[in-house]
Amino acid sequence: MPDIDKSEEVVDIKKEIERFKRDFNEMSEEIGKVIVGHKDIIKTVLIAFFTNGHVLLEGVPGLGKTLLVKSLSKALGFDFKRIQFTPDLMPADIIGTQIVVERGGGRKEFEFSAGPVFSNIILADEVNRATPKTQSAMLEAMEERQVTIAGKTHRLREPFFVLATQNPIEMEGTYPLPEAQMDRFSFKLELSFPNFSELKDILKQTTVNEEYTIKPVFDSDEALKRVTEMRRLVRDVLVSSRVEDYITNIVLATHPNSKNVDAPKSDGDDVTDYVSRYITFGSSPRGAQAMVLGAKVNALLDNRANISYDDVDRIAVSALNHRVLLNFEAEADNIKSQNIIEKILEKVGRNR
Repeated sequence: MPDIDKSEEVVDIKKEIERFKRDFNEMSEEIGKVIVGHKDIIKTVLIAFFTNGHVLLEGVPGLGKTLLVKSLSKALGFDFKRIQFTPDLMPADIIGTQIVVERGGGRKEFEFSAGPVFSNIILADEVNRATPKTQSAMLEAMEERQVTIAGKTHRLREPFFVLATQNPIEMEGTYPLPEAQMDRFSFKLELSFPNFSELKDILKQTTVNEEYTIKPVFDSDEALKRVTEMRRLVRDVLVSSRVEDYITNIVLATHPNSKNVDAPKSDGDDVTDYVSRYITFGSSPRGAQAMVLGAKVNALLDNRANISYDDVDRIAVSALNHRVLLNFEAEADNIKSQNIIEKILEKVGRNR
């Protein structure tokens, strides 16, 4: 009997994985109806959503960043709010405030008026245009899923997902995100300019009367339950000790002059010399957590219940590129964080 029960459990897990992959791909296809190209971007945004994380999206205007998050909310069937970050935006404009209301008999009292952050999917548009005071209003919400006003804590609605955008050009009058806030994002993604065929498809879709309608993948009454199940399945994916060592060594290798005995050793032309030259601070533990969770989703999409080295490699750059603080020498030599992470993956991969 135990063998029968075990075999039935294996069958159930396979069915759950197949259902996860089917729902994930269906969402990706629905979003792809209106977003031309950027298949990898769509996939990684969905990975962040199902790992209970957030995404920072960087790209020049007009590449569909706003349309992407709107399409995501429609495909999932959850509420969506857009917050336009500007220099005069205040924290109360995001999280809400206490207002005075008049009750019966002329009695007055304070009542909480919720801000736009009390929604399921939030677009923080051009987040680096707001002051640090306003940017910090998102920190508690993103990490703790709550906001505190006048000493009282208010829980946010689940699921809660933030997709923030920033423009890599026109940096005048902007306030770069502090490291603490950057670390709240599971992944940082860069939207590239469309190629010839993609630009033609954009013109065909946006200059005619025909509109593409995105259908919710889940029924409204089961959306929250299904998302909760999918997030729980992600956490159940297995990670071997060897893969954990691999991820740990990647993160340690981002730290200049790492003294950890398990980190890749210097052998003259080692990547650690490259890291020491260009990196001021390496990734936080959150980078390792994002790599593990992202790799788990990649494994499920490949019909597996355990992650591989390749699953990690496919998500590593997105999980680490905003967590590596480069110095002025890197900027002078036009070295990007992605270049360093790719070198680290190559070196640590040879040593695994």
